[in-house]
Amino acid sequence: MNDMKKEDEGPRRGRGRPRTFDQNEALDRAMRVFWERGYEGASLDVLLTEMQISPSSLYSVFGDKEALFLAAIDRYLSGPGGYFEPILRADLSAREAFRQLGEAVAVELTTEGRPAGCMLSLALNHASPAAEPAQAEVQKRRTGSLQAFQTRLDRALVGGELPAGTDTLELARFYLTVFQGMSVQARDGASRESLLATAAAAARAWPA
Repeated sequence: MNDMKKEDEGPRRGRGRPRTFDQNEALDRAMRVFWERGYEGASLDVLLTEMQISPSSLYSVFGDKEALFLAAIDRYLSGPGGYFEPILRADLSAREAFRQLGEAVAVELTTEGRPAGCMLSLALNHASPAAEPAQAEVQKRRTGSLQAFQTRLDRALVGGELPAGTDTLELARFYLTVFQGMSVQARDGASRESLLATAAAAARAWPA
């Protein structure tokens, strides 16, 4: 498969016209590299090879490695990792929504043909000082997930779906912690059946 369009044949002027490439496909390939190897484990050489682009193309189109990584994270959240929001917005009870979320996590983290686990959870947990700005940006996106959980739980509390006095922030943290733990388990080779059992246990922990 070749993403690079051939240069027009004929006389060249100077160094010739730069090659063009499919930016979305290149970003998808970068996303997979970061998903599999993490931020610091993905070298520029590997990224360039997998994206099938030149260093000048990378810098002119995507910026530096950090900018490419954050673009890949956002690509993940709008693609393979974008299943949270539709479930939270669906016309479901909060309890059913979180039950379905758990099942979706188990399925998505073990989908054949993809790296195991959640890119957002695994790509940059520990960072050297040079990678701390990227780590801070990833943490913001994780905080966004926590806020989305709490927003749904706040609605449930107002609607009488949760006992009065329920700490919705702590409940949101509980479910996010479970789902992030499932991501680590998936990366370690846990089966889909095992993760579905974990999701079922989390569903049973819903406040009575």
